[in-house]
Amino acid sequence: MKTEKKIKQTTVQVNGQEHITGAEALLQCLIEEGVDTIFGYPGGAIMPVYDALLNYEGKLRHILTRHEQGAAHAAQAYSMTTDKPGICFATSGPGATNLVTGIANAFLDSVPVVFITAQVTSGLIGTDAFQETDIIGVSMPVTKWNCQVKKPQDIPDTIAKAFYIAKSGRPGPVLIDITKDAQLEKLHFKYKKCDYIRSYNPLIPLHIKAIESAAIMINHAERPLILAGHGVLLSRAEKELKTFAEKTGIPVASTLLGLSAFPSDHRLFTGMLGMHGNYGPNLLTNEADLIIAVGMRFDDRVTGNLKKYAKKATIIHIEIDEAEINKNVQVDVEINNDAKEVLKYLIPLVKENSFEQWIREFRICDKTEYEKVIKPETKPEKGEIRMGEVVRLVSELTKGDAIIVTDVGQNQMFAARYYKFTQPNSLVTSGGMGTMGFGLPAAVGAKIGSPDKPVIAFLGDGGFQMTIQELGTILHYNIPVKIIILNNSFLGMVRQWQDMFFKKRYASTELINPDFVMIANGFSIPAKRVSKREELKDSLIEMLAAKGPYLLDITVEKEGNVFPMVEPGSSVSEVRLTY
Repeated sequence: MKTEKKIKQTTVQVNGQEHITGAEALLQCLIEEGVDTIFGYPGGAIMPVYDALLNYEGKLRHILTRHEQGAAHAAQAYSMTTDKPGICFATSGPGATNLVTGIANAFLDSVPVVFITAQVTSGLIGTDAFQETDIIGVSMPVTKWNCQVKKPQDIPDTIAKAFYIAKSGRPGPVLIDITKDAQLEKLHFKYKKCDYIRSYNPLIPLHIKAIESAAIMINHAERPLILAGHGVLLSRAEKELKTFAEKTGIPVASTLLGLSAFPSDHRLFTGMLGMHGNYGPNLLTNEADLIIAVGMRFDDRVTGNLKKYAKKATIIHIEIDEAEINKNVQVDVEINNDAKEVLKYLIPLVKENSFEQWIREFRICDKTEYEKVIKPETKPEKGEIRMGEVVRLVSELTKGDAIIVTDVGQNQMFAARYYKFTQPNSLVTSGGMGTMGFGLPAAVGAKIGSPDKPVIAFLGDGGFQMTIQELGTILHYNIPVKIIILNNSFLGMVRQWQDMFFKKRYASTELINPDFVMIANGFSIPAKRVSKREELKDSLIEMLAAKGPYLLDITVEKEGNVFPMVEPGSSVSEVRLTY
């Protein structure tokens, strides 16, 4: 093949080892780690790497996004929908700093992404050279590990270490900054994968006594509740969670990022926790006598007022990151291990049980929520189109079998509440960081990671415009994502808070939007505007049937609010159904 000839021309064998440039060594390292896709944007300092990339066509696919932030979000989404770390390239200076939001997003959501940035030549470091930025210092608070490489011979071991750290324990982003001279100079290439780092111990032996104590508590509980978080998905523990719940008969609630870890249509699923979660799991958290938290960190959006949180409950916390245990909520049993391993050991120790009366309380809450919130939102009889009914229709039309990507805001909460997730890792969203602009580039990464799955992005008109340039990436590679803009001409979630807490003083939240259909057409993406309910279902069917990308701009209720809601400072049991 032509590609093979190019590679041979740039390598020399010395004592059985390849004598290649640092740039080529970086790419060889990625291949050794099983990488086939890279998201990025070139520039001066990283030009040697991009030049070497031409020799690896057919082995490494590079997706040129239209902004480095877009590359970062796409790489995260790729990781969330595959079992691989995402890979992201950027140049020095503004290229590197443009990644920071995406790095922080991956850090807070515990997603393994390997970021490779270039740096000015080592002799210029510290001179304020053109496009020089201390990205190591800038990114240190939001990376699991970072490192600067100034010598080509250090590249293989550093990359191996980066992959090991990113994937092991609690996953997270790492960043490697490689000087331009290290990319150009040559080394004798040899690669060995990393499986051990002194003083870094991600594989913690099972805490058997703690697990056995937990089993005793579970077997004697009367009103137990499982809280499933993102850690269930990260440890691939979905089957174990389902087996554990079905054997014990314990109801399951999910955090936002834990959605899709447990089937939405399962008889034991009670819904989503949190500020805009379901009525039952919020209200009844404070009635539980035992809480089993699996792979979640008791985020403030889940707990509400900590002084009033779960005061009747004994709490078992299964969490791989020791720093998260007792950080926000004091627990009774600490199990600092991987969720999958804990559940596998725990399942034989627990008794078969059922809690029909306890579950009936959740179902009573479900009926109340349906009548007061869900029915008016998803099946309105008149008025403007509502966000919830759009999501409900998409869920029905796809039978819950699509990958749903969201931006941040009301679109995110409605998608989380009303899409019925039946498959693991089928929600891609920004949790801890709450990054507007995440949705569109994330849809790109999700689709490239899962080409055989339909990928549908729910975006607000505000967040869409933050990364609208990634329509160019969709055009460039003809990526068949389906884009739904829930267009209310507002920054909807901020406006809701202004409505409820600032006397409807809508300061800088109303938007004058461009013609999104015309813009999409400018990128050769078929698009349609929908403003009438009678057009909605057929338009969604048309969008889903399209072979390539498609954008649907749906005009929705201008001042609709998301309920239920746990107001700031309130207890989860003070959850409100209406305004």
